[in-house]
Amino acid sequence: MVFILSSKTNALCFTKNKFMKALVTGATGFIGIPLCLKLAEQGYEVVAMYRSPEKTKPLYHPQIKLIQGDICNLESVEQSMKSCDVVFHLAAYAQMWSKERDTFYRINYLGTENIMKSAKKNHIKKIIITSTSGVLGPSYDTAVHENMERKAPFFNAYETTKAQAETMVKNYAQNGMDVVIVNPTRVFGPGLLSTSNGVTRMMLLYHKGRFRTLPGNGKSIGNYAYIDDVVRGFILAVEKGKRGERYILGGENMSYSDFFKVVSRVSGRNYIMFKMYLPLMLALSWIFLIQAKLFNTAPFMTPEWARKFSYNWELSSEKAQKELGYSIEPFEECVRKTFDYLKEQKQL
Repeated sequence: MVFILSSKTNALCFTKNKFMKALVTGATGFIGIPLCLKLAEQGYEVVAMYRSPEKTKPLYHPQIKLIQGDICNLESVEQSMKSCDVVFHLAAYAQMWSKERDTFYRINYLGTENIMKSAKKNHIKKIIITSTSGVLGPSYDTAVHENMERKAPFFNAYETTKAQAETMVKNYAQNGMDVVIVNPTRVFGPGLLSTSNGVTRMMLLYHKGRFRTLPGNGKSIGNYAYIDDVVRGFILAVEKGKRGERYILGGENMSYSDFFKVVSRVSGRNYIMFKMYLPLMLALSWIFLIQAKLFNTAPFMTPEWARKFSYNWELSSEKAQKELGYSIEPFEECVRKTFDYLKEQKQL
């Protein structure tokens, strides 16, 4: 129950919220931090599950309780989830590469399975599972939506394990659990400059003159979602999402060429861009991969990820807009807000 002091009457009134206590896994991530803060702002008691203490500073808030845990440890998950009403599961292994191949399966599938087992045991009212738009596959003649059959094979272990987790989660939904899947696209905006915020990092590098490459011929289409829109989408999924359904949380579709035209216009930088066609990208990615194995460092790009750049990834958020009330801010305005933030943070 949320209490509100009316400035006109000085009376203490209250409103009811169906979900009052929320567990957020992956709370210290790019999406996790603003989601926790937005939930706290709306009156939720938030349990923020984290692994690394040094990443928790942005979450210091009277409505947020920090709890160290690991989604791969069932007991840890069960303890974190006690007395919660809703769970937002964001924790995942979203990297391009791992020296241990089973890392993707262990975290993305088995970790999600621990969430579902614990949610069932703790009688959680609603679970929001974060997947990725990558599981839906590339687009061909039209924008991809949630119910289209994937036409291409999975490109990497991240997509594969996320798709496996979705199948498992839908089985829980069919057995009565109120679980909803959200599929964010290429999310960008103010916040943590992590791997998950790669689009913003790319914009920052362009501004500094250090990113001058157009993947392929520059015409491949991607979908770019602003962080604030995505966070609102998560909360709308709790309020209005239908059991067993998935929702694309996206933004505008545009080619790499058009993307950099907007970034150039907003940033005031106008660099000559060089096209890097697939054969060259594949050759370089193999070199990066060999270096990674020799020196035990993450590669800049892997061959399986390089192949994705030759496809279109045009997506539709129409279902989320109609069923959830999801909204999309204009891309150029979001880019402007992102650069304003980077200036405030003295990144530019």
